[in-house]
Amino acid sequence: MTTDLFARFPQARASREEMAEGAVLLRGFARDFETELIAALRTVVAQAPFRRMFTPGGHQMSVAMTNCGSSGWVTDRTGYRYASADPETGKPWPAMPPVLCEVAVRAADRAGFPGFAPDVCLINRYVPGAKMSLHQDKDELDFGAPIVSVSLGLSAIFMFGGLKRSDKPRRFRLEHGDVAVWGGPSRLFFHGVAPLAEGDHPVMGPQRLNLTFRKIG
Repeated sequence: MTTDLFARFPQARASREEMAEGAVLLRGFARDFETELIAALRTVVAQAPFRRMFTPGGHQMSVAMTNCGSSGWVTDRTGYRYASADPETGKPWPAMPPVLCEVAVRAADRAGFPGFAPDVCLINRYVPGAKMSLHQDKDELDFGAPIVSVSLGLSAIFMFGGLKRSDKPRRFRLEHGDVAVWGGPSRLFFHGVAPLAEGDHPVMGPQRLNLTFRKIG
């Protein structure tokens, strides 16, 4: 099914913007697949609903999360980690829908990272006021693979810094369908999302969904 889907849309419209060495922003890359992506996400969320997790310090995240793939990223008072089962149900996380994987693989290839094989997808739900503090994605075992991040819904300000938390981040406005990819020398750069502004997206409503694809092992 995904083969036919991607044959229809060769992604000629997506423009490429350099964020840093090894970091690329593909404007509008996922926009042509919004119907299929949204349908797939509804299936995932029906099995593993969004939830606001707690950090090890006891702070409840403003962003609601769920996962699909071989494992899911979780946080609680015992720490940050990947878990093969949803801690709320004890069941395995939903399998990653093929269309999600295909978008991630093709975006990575377009950004200069061929052969990307994601095994997890973190799905973050932002509502107005929700944010993500500057952090590194370093719970994975494989830092050779890139991070692929798909934005759907309301626009957001993505902050992309450097290898030190104190490095001043650059700010990029992410719109519906934009895909950010970073790896190589940028793989462990600090990044985050500024508080989401009020709004009502014509397709997604008053929210932003962020799909983050990773290879954890």
